[in-house]
Amino acid sequence: MNSRERIQKAVNFETPDRVPIDLGSIRASGINSVVYDQLKRRMGIETPTRVHDTMQILAELEMEVVERLHVDVLPLEPMTAQWARQDAFDGVHKKLFCGLDVYFPPGTGIDEQEDGSWMLVGADGNAFARMPKDGYYFDFVRPTMAGTRIDPDAFRPIDTVSDEELDVFAEHARFLYENTDKALLGWGASISMMGLSALLSDNITQDSLDEWLCMLMTEKDTANDMMGRFVDATIKRMELYHQAVGDRCFAWGVASDDAGTQRSELLSPDLFREMIKPHYERVCDWVHSHTNWKTYLHSCGSIYGYIPDWIDAGIDILNPVQIAAANMEPERLMREFGGKIVFWGGGCDTQKVLPLGTPEEVREHVRHNIEVFTSRPGGFVFTQVHNIQQDVPVENVEAMFQAAYELGQLG
Repeated sequence: MNSRERIQKAVNFETPDRVPIDLGSIRASGINSVVYDQLKRRMGIETPTRVHDTMQILAELEMEVVERLHVDVLPLEPMTAQWARQDAFDGVHKKLFCGLDVYFPPGTGIDEQEDGSWMLVGADGNAFARMPKDGYYFDFVRPTMAGTRIDPDAFRPIDTVSDEELDVFAEHARFLYENTDKALLGWGASISMMGLSALLSDNITQDSLDEWLCMLMTEKDTANDMMGRFVDATIKRMELYHQAVGDRCFAWGVASDDAGTQRSELLSPDLFREMIKPHYERVCDWVHSHTNWKTYLHSCGSIYGYIPDWIDAGIDILNPVQIAAANMEPERLMREFGGKIVFWGGGCDTQKVLPLGTPEEVREHVRHNIEVFTSRPGGFVFTQVHNIQQDVPVENVEAMFQAAYELGQLG
């Protein structure tokens, strides 16, 4: 059974020969470039390390590493399609604070400040993110202006994709599909309703999350109109991407919507059901009626109370399955939702176990989670909860993937 077949079995709730493994298929299942470099050099791989995600300093995985770790899925996204086919040395060379030489994507603007911090600079010349000296990743620095209100009329979500981007995306999809046996996970047009934090509008940012949450209760017609326009734009873009890549990808990331905290959901399930769920239904209905894609949702935190409504709305796959958050225990999730939604994640806790445990503790933790999540046929893809951070011991990363492969044998 090859990787593509293995993933298809899992997402269709059929038993594959082993649990499929993911690393880096989305920007929330990746690995920090420093740890990645340590990992691949322990494999004897001496190539330059390329940064896939500049904000998070996530590494682009090389195929030799993919094969050595038994990874079954590759990312397919427009933002990195062009960079993925270029020589490593075409990128922007920088030395990270720890001394590691890496290559950022072409056109990356980084200004080093007098205090040692780095600023990310956009094409317009304005800095939009900062990494402190000795930091691990960038944070947005867009200032919040006191008294600034969300202006619904100024919200204009992007609904087009350039022909050049579509051509590059289509060619990259063809290359990966014809030259590998890996499953391809598509991403590039998605919704985000919690705070409208990813709407590609200067007017709507996470700085206004508190106001947006209030609007969901006090200005419902306005909020619904804004979300409706966002869904309209997202569907238009997804249609263009589908025309470019067709069914070469098995699933599409329809939403990146961090809807929970460590302890609870951001909204009451009743308010979520009233205000948010109908917009998910529209997106999922379009995908299921116009493509063969599965619908993939990324949502961090304690989101237990929303899962029944996401299932009802048409979400097929849930990531990252933050098992250390309240009410997100693997046993509870499988008891109530097993066989109804694919759990893509939850393989290893990244808050305590992976960074702080011993390799033996990591292996035992992985064993337990695999046993629980495979108690029903299919429906589980192994990956750690969110990204592997820079301070994680490389020995623990090795232990995690070795355990996932050895203990995930099902056939």
